[in-house]
Amino acid sequence: MSLRDKNLVPNEYYHIYNRGNGKNKIFLDEEDYSRFIKLLYLCNSEYKINFRDLIVNNKIDAFDFERGTSLVSVLAWVLMPNHFHIILISPRQDLGEIYDNPIAKFIQKVLTSYSMYFNKKYKRTGSLFEGKFKSKHIGEENYFNYIFSYVHLNPIKLIQSDWKENGIQDIKISTEYLQKFKYSSFQDYLNISRKESKIINKDLLPEYFHLNHTKELFDWIKQSP
Repeated sequence: MSLRDKNLVPNEYYHIYNRGNGKNKIFLDEEDYSRFIKLLYLCNSEYKINFRDLIVNNKIDAFDFERGTSLVSVLAWVLMPNHFHIILISPRQDLGEIYDNPIAKFIQKVLTSYSMYFNKKYKRTGSLFEGKFKSKHIGEENYFNYIFSYVHLNPIKLIQSDWKENGIQDIKISTEYLQKFKYSSFQDYLNISRKESKIINKDLLPEYFHLNHTKELFDWIKQSP
């Protein structure tokens, strides 16, 4: 059964995710993580993005590029060695026939651009990701808070692989690890100053959202949806 919502409608929240083909790693070094993160910013645009032409050849920082009007609003994200998670919403209802869907267009631009980069760098061919990206509609307050926590707690798998099944063994150690983990939006919700904060748009968080990332984050994950 498909895990992809057929209709990604405007003004609704979605959990987007995918993993490497055959569960293989999609990030092998710091450069790989950095490229994907920059694409999360650059590809959220109506412009056609060519990383080499726009960024490399012009010798500018990706986050200094004026990308224009965004397609979606990214609310949270995390990159893991063989998969990624993104929470987003698209308020766009003005695109007409330009795109089939702004959410699908954004994700397709990111994954296509990253796949081209990865395949060229590692001299490989074939699909990098496991089929089409997956999406789940987030329609309830409890589920939003749960999945928001889940996305930001995901990196704990790297220090405790069974945390989801058996609970987090040491919250203090886990918190310190998450605070230093730079491949997610967690630091942006701690108001740590960094250019990557341009990826997210906190203005479109649900009105009911008031998660305290140093306390309630761990409480919500216990409430399995």
